[in-house]
Amino acid sequence: QQVVVLRDPMEDSNDIPRASHSREKSYIFDVAFDSTATQETVYRATTQSLVAVVISGYNATVFTYGPTGCGKTYTMMGTDGEPGICVCTLADLFQAIEDTSGDVEYEVSVSYLEIYNETIRDLLNPSLGCLQLREDADGTVRVAGITEVSAINAEEVMQLLARGNRQRMQEPTAANRTSSRSHAVLQVTVRQRRQGGGPRHGRLFLIDLAGSERAAQTQNRGQRMKEGAHINRSLLALGNCIKALSHRASTKYINYRDSKLTRLLKDSLGGNSHTVMIAHISPASTAFEESRSTLAYAHRAKNIRTTV
Repeated sequence: QQVVVLRDPMEDSNDIPRASHSREKSYIFDVAFDSTATQETVYRATTQSLVAVVISGYNATVFTYGPTGCGKTYTMMGTDGEPGICVCTLADLFQAIEDTSGDVEYEVSVSYLEIYNETIRDLLNPSLGCLQLREDADGTVRVAGITEVSAINAEEVMQLLARGNRQRMQEPTAANRTSSRSHAVLQVTVRQRRQGGGPRHGRLFLIDLAGSERAAQTQNRGQRMKEGAHINRSLLALGNCIKALSHRASTKYINYRDSKLTRLLKDSLGGNSHTVMIAHISPASTAFEESRSTLAYAHRAKNIRTTV
């Protein structure tokens, strides 16, 4: 339920110095899922509790991490028969709004963007071209000029999501026929106004990261190689921020400005946000190195302690 055991598939009888070393390593997480887990099980254990957080006016973030072909986009988007985290969260969010909207007025708006080769594109309106990140007076990082669409139910948001996904950068690689070559960020803002009270708003980020594998694994060349370098650069910056946050005592400065992704996730990692990271690994022995680095990455993220 909570432990993942990774066993090194390489057994070298001539490697005398390492002969006495254990070939197994255990990682402990809040929850661990095997291949029999359903989308519903994953959603209930990881994300369902965040709906109440957003309704209360806080920020919440869910992001999926791992090598390409391990099921990140499937976990986030799912299929018609097995809806993913995005669908379930939005359905529960609108249901919660309906249940509490007696004396509270709600307004929900949605934006959907991708970070591709360190440039930000609006997936709901790609003709806007390259967008810039700006920081508000209160320190909130926003994307200048992004399209925000008001929504009144989950179906509407899913239609916007489907429209955005058609614009998303996907290319075949040796590891995955429909590999996502960009980080996709769905932002749902819930503004509420209570009678006799002030306004408050919560933001929900649902992030499908691009694959974190090595170039050798995907046999990338040319443009794919360049994309992979940008993907790995931003994931390395994210890893550095996570590492610095998990060793807060020894590190005063957290470098969020290393990439667009980390600047956008600044509040989610070190601010007033409830954040869930869902790490994906493959059981294949050929993916051992990727699985090991993913588990180490997720283990570091588990050690982040923020003071709000």
